[in-house]
Amino acid sequence: MFEDFTPRHILPLLLAAQITVGGMMPFTHGPEASLLKFGFPKEIATARAAWPVIEVGSARVTTIGLAMGAMYFGGHYEAMDILIASMGWMSLIDGIVCRKEGAPGSTAFRVGLTTAVALWGLLGMTTGKYF
Repeated sequence: MFEDFTPRHILPLLLAAQITVGGMMPFTHGPEASLLKFGFPKEIATARAAWPVIEVGSARVTTIGLAMGAMYFGGHYEAMDILIASMGWMSLIDGIVCRKEGAPGSTAFRVGLTTAVALWGLLGMTTGKYF
């Protein structure tokens, strides 16, 4: 199972675990807590109309984490890098939405972290393709 393991696989494995478990937050801690953790202000987090949106969105995020885990254990490292690189789109949208609607400080954190992750995939770090 871990025959090909190298230290460069630690970040993608942690990312897959965090995305899978973190995506369950609306179901384990409630949608309000999940919205607050994401970086939305209290007035949005307490709006019940937003709760189904965070729940279905989080289910999709959990699916990405599960897919990453399956790709890793299947030895599809290049596919993992492609999926991780595509998270750059999430960075862009998170930045736009958090800047417009989010709590102060949530934009820089969310965009910075997600951009770093996307660069990992773009540079083919899981496969070791370029480095």
